[in-house]
Amino acid sequence: MKVISPRLHGYLDFLTVILFLLAPALLDLGQVPAMLAYGLAAVHLIVTLASDFPFGVIKIIPFPIHGWIERIVGPSLIAVPFILGFANEEIARNFYIAAGLVIIIVGALTDYQGTVKE
Repeated sequence: MKVISPRLHGYLDFLTVILFLLAPALLDLGQVPAMLAYGLAAVHLIVTLASDFPFGVIKIIPFPIHGWIERIVGPSLIAVPFILGFANEEIARNFYIAAGLVIIIVGALTDYQGTVKE
């Protein structure tokens, strides 16, 4: 059941950007997890602004492709602490696992094929 509209998804995207920007300071993340969080905030903002949905400015990424990007990012965030070697940093590891799970859930509940209304 797809209960998240493109507009609501846009609000959640901006919330995600804010959370990635604030996480390093709020959670006292180490250097690698912090730099990754800042980079992810920037990339997520660019993808959001470039997507063809209510909050897109440039609208060059079709909204279904936006969904596929998030389908890749969600599981990747779960794996990244282990790949980049900060799995022993409990707070950073848990933050990335939680962020990945939330992105997976939001993606599963978003209507990427729905009518995109301004």
